[in-house]
Amino acid sequence: MRRHWDCYATAVCMTLVQHLRNRLALVIIVVFIPVWAILIYALSLEIALPFHVRAAERVVTLPANVLNQLAGALQILALITGFMMFVTTMNSASFDRRLVRSGFPQLSLIAAKLTALVMVALCVATYATGLICLTHRPAQPLLLATALFGGALIYGGIGIVLAAVLTSDLAGLVLVTVICSVDLALQSPLATPAAAGTLVRYLPDYGPMQGAVAAVALDTVPWSAVAPAVCWALGTAALGISAFAGRTRVHRPAGGPATVSA
Repeated sequence: MRRHWDCYATAVCMTLVQHLRNRLALVIIVVFIPVWAILIYALSLEIALPFHVRAAERVVTLPANVLNQLAGALQILALITGFMMFVTTMNSASFDRRLVRSGFPQLSLIAAKLTALVMVALCVATYATGLICLTHRPAQPLLLATALFGGALIYGGIGIVLAAVLTSDLAGLVLVTVICSVDLALQSPLATPAAAGTLVRYLPDYGPMQGAVAAVALDTVPWSAVAPAVCWALGTAALGISAFAGRTRVHRPAGGPATVSA
């Protein structure tokens, strides 16, 4: 048991070091999140827009700059977390296979990936929540942080999934950007009339967006939005980890040395 804990701690440290070496992502976190969160609020129109919080069965009216800021925060967190998890998982694939072949517990590597995902999502969500609170005071800051954390988790899992099928950093960045942009654009009443439809309930960031708006405009928690967010987070993480486990699985032919799937 002690060996597994030691391997887990080592794997977490290696994964975090890989994240810290991703200078582009760190620059985006430090520089682009404040620019996006504050400037989009300052430069957007202040016209009132209705937003249907289906999870609370209420229609709230918020300024367009507030809605844009919430959607923008979810989008940039999705981009950062998805890209970071994609790059780390893809770049470490061959090294992870060699580790497993050498006897390193595969479960420790999987647990380290999930731990790093949670830590990255928590850090960027807390950072973004603090920046949003500089421009206006949400009714429920903790709910806002939870909603942003959930959105980051979902797209971090999507990044792990894409790492199993793509081999290019640019392709991963483009796909994560396109997916989260379409996802949030379809939920914006300023961008499309489809925001009032029912199909938006099946979008990845439906739960986080509902929670973020409720955190700003309501004093209740939209519990019915929690289940979709949890399902998306668990589903994308499970798909990504399954693909990772399949690529690092050790095959032991009878009478032959152990091999790792490509």
